[in-house]
This record gives sequence, structure tokens and C-alpha cells, in this order.
Amino acid sequence: MNSAPSAPPATPVTAPERIASIDVLRGFAVLGILIVNMQGFARVPSAYMNPASGAAFDGAEAWIWTAVYILADTKFISIFSMLFGAGIAMMSERMASRGVAGTGLHYRRQSWLLVIGLVHAYLIWHGDILVAYALCGLLLYPLRKLGARALLWIGGCAVAFVVPFWLLAGLSIPYWPEADRLELLAEWAPPQEVLESEIAAFRGGLGEQLSVRAPIAFTLQISAFLGLFVWRAGGLMLVGMGLYKLGVLAAARSATFYRRMAVIGIGAGLPLAVAGAWYKLDQGFAFETVMFQGALFNYVGSVGVFLGYLGLVMLMVQFSRLPELTARLAATGRMALTNYIAQSVICTLVFYGHGLGLFERVAAPGRMGIVFGIWALQLLWSPWWLKRFRFGPLEWLWRSATYMKRQPMRV
Repeated sequence: MNSAPSAPPATPVTAPERIASIDVLRGFAVLGILIVNMQGFARVPSAYMNPASGAAFDGAEAWIWTAVYILADTKFISIFSMLFGAGIAMMSERMASRGVAGTGLHYRRQSWLLVIGLVHAYLIWHGDILVAYALCGLLLYPLRKLGARALLWIGGCAVAFVVPFWLLAGLSIPYWPEADRLELLAEWAPPQEVLESEIAAFRGGLGEQLSVRAPIAFTLQISAFLGLFVWRAGGLMLVGMGLYKLGVLAAARSATFYRRMAVIGIGAGLPLAVAGAWYKLDQGFAFETVMFQGALFNYVGSVGVFLGYLGLVMLMVQFSRLPELTARLAATGRMALTNYIAQSVICTLVFYGHGLGLFERVAAPGRMGIVFGIWALQLLWSPWWLKRFRFGPLEWLWRSATYMKRQPMRV
């Protein structure tokens, strides 16, 4: 009696299986994320949400913050979240086509991502997003087989859930107990002695940094995850699965489709982002009006803007515009995990005490100069690396751990 044939072994995606447009979009997103994260690397933690905290906020500082807020804040991380969901759908589809049971592989993959995220959050930089992605990936995997429209509806409703939640939270602030309002204010605009202690810690050694970093990372992984990330990032992952199934992310739709996506998305979203920036500036970043309901303009507008960006990138791929840049973006996207963590390593070496110690010593123009320098570095080194190796260093480590087998590295 012949035994049943064994299932083929699970293996990482091969070069011919890659979707070039998704790599380009992922590279575009990981570079764009740095523009926003730079505020978190270089300045006190409260300045990430309240740029008027702890320093003069005028001139170039205000102009650059406004431009970043309108064009980048929440937009690139939304693309990154969407692509993470698309990656789950792609991997599941590919495993099924090979006759491989991918469930155990997926949960192992997410578990290792959780480990990488925790190391990143507590030992490198507290503003990590990988922990949230790993947890969302663990929770949402059973939904991957839903139809594209169902995924878009469920994901969209999850993203939209935050709007009434934040609106009610903001409107209720005047009715909070005085102690709770003072505690929130102390987080939004800490007193000078707290700011000075944070600056001293980040200019100090790793142990001093950890004393400030660990509580922030823990808060992001618990309260921020439950109040925002599971809805926004999780919802966008489902949207990414749906768009992948509709061929939107593979540049497979018509040019007219992508033009409409770009025009309608940016046309509808950008005015809301502008209104959000104006409102925050007009309110002087007062936490009672800005922290929750004031953030909703950009929260909603960013959905349109990031979809508009998606349309523009797909058009660039379809019409082979800027082929050199497109190729470099694709390489950067293939190494997105390595490049994301590398941004944190480089920036903490520039700003923290175990490196140059420039924390709270570099103004906005200088910070943008550092962003452009890192962009140039990653656009140069990513294709150089991938000519010699199959994966980025961290991608190789992640895949080897996921498949429980050392992956071939050399091309």
C-alpha cells in the first residue's frame, strides 16, 4: 500500500513570486515613516503629540511641523499597516497554492515578530509599532479568507470606530475629576523639572534611558493598543487584505482607477489634514481641545491622503516613471524590517547618550537634514545589499526563525 505523498516544505517567497509594486510601496512607506518618527527620536516624548512641549515653537520649527503633519503624519504608517495585512493574505494564499498548511507558520512568524518588536521597544526605541502589528496579526488571521468587500467593510468600520470614541472622550474632559485632568495635562505638557529629567536620561547611558523608555513602551503596548492600534492598524490590515484580493496593490487596475484614487483621496483628505493643523495651531495645542477631538481632522483625512499616495505610486509603477528611483524603493521595501530598525539604531546613536548625545539639541531643519541623509543611505545600501544577498539581515533572521531552518543567504 502506497503512503500518501508528503506535503511540500514551506519556504520563503522566491524572487519570481514577489509583487514589485508592493515592494515599491513598502519602500515608500518605510522611508516616509522616518519623517514623523524623527520628532520622537530627537525630542522629549510629549513633543511627539504636542510639539509645543518643552521648546520654543515658532519660525522654522512651526513651519516644518505643519508640513510634516499635513503631508506625512499618520499617512505613511497607514500604508505600512495596510501592507502588513496584505502580506498576511499573500503568504496564506501562497501556502495554500503549494498545498502547505500555513496556520502554524503564520503564528510562529507573528510570535517572532513580537519578540523583535519587544527588543526594539525596550532596548532601542520606545516608539515601536511591530508589537502592535504582531498582536493584530495574531488576532486577525482567521479573517483572511473573507471576501474582499467584507474585509474592506470590517476594516473600515474598525478604523471608523475611533472617531466617536475620541470625540466623546474629548467632549467629556471638562467633566473628569480634577485629579484625572491634571494627570492628563502633566503627560501632555510636563513641567520643566520632568522635561529636564527626561533630557538628562536620554543623554545618559542605556540604563538611564530605559527608566524613561520602558514605561512609555508599556503604555503604548497596553492602553494605546486597546484605544487606537487594534482599531486603526488592525482595521487597515483588513483593508490591505481586501485591496490585495482586488488587485489594487499589484498595479493591476486601470490607470484611470488609480488616477481617480489619487485625485479623490488627496482632494478629500488633504483639506482635512490642513484643517487639523490649523485647528491645533489656533488652539495653542491646548490638551482639552486638541488631544482627542482636535486629532480627528487628520485621523479621517489621512485615510484619503494615504489612498491618494497609493494611487500615485501605482501609476509610477505602471508607467515606469523614474525607474532608477522605483528600483531603489523596491529594494528598500524588500528590506523594510531591516531598514525600519536601522532607522532607530542610527537615530538613537545620533541623539542618545550612548552615541553623540544630541537629544533636544537639533532644530527642525537639522532634523530634516538627518532624515534626508538616512533616506539617501537606505536607497543606496538596499540595492547594493540585495545584489549580494537574498534577504536583508533581519529578514533573514526572521525567516530562519519562522521556518526553523537556516535560510540560504548568498545570491
